[in-house]
Amino acid sequence: MASHLKDYGQAFVIMGVSGTGKSTVAEMLAKALDCSFLEADDFHSQANKDKMRKGVPLTDEDRFPWLEALRDVVGKIMSSSKNVTLTCSALQKKYREILRSADADYKPGQYTICRVKFICLEAPVEVIADRIRRRSKDGKHFMPVSLLQSQLDLLQIDEAEGVIRVDATMSREAILESILTSHF
Repeated sequence: MASHLKDYGQAFVIMGVSGTGKSTVAEMLAKALDCSFLEADDFHSQANKDKMRKGVPLTDEDRFPWLEALRDVVGKIMSSSKNVTLTCSALQKKYREILRSADADYKPGQYTICRVKFICLEAPVEVIADRIRRRSKDGKHFMPVSLLQSQLDLLQIDEAEGVIRVDATMSREAILESILTSHF
């Protein structure tokens, strides 16, 4: 997979609800592909982080500037013929469409030829909730488990989009292998 990626820039968005392991997987994928890694949480405004810390779900008005900032950074990297991995919940199609527009050639609905690819990490809700509780207790993340249901309620994937779904309960190595052997 990595050899044909040198010809043009692509973005690989590791998506899903909080607690599925997006950051870990995206960092591993970036190392495997020898490319840049971006953590979407680093692009949230302080107001967004504060809101989530208080257990208040973000609105589209909160999310759109964040997604547009991510799109702009990813687009800049891709326009330099470089690849990038990005973590981003990207829970709804309209959010993924913003990120897909980082590919200057993307036309809405042309999912298979878009250079922004999505990999969704999935796990049972109990597993995700336990991971979030542990991270919150360790002070490693600002999102409380109380927001998990709001994320699950937002998650929607249209099969036509070609989002690759990966079982996030597998070992990290198995997850990475599953992504690397997927057909993009």
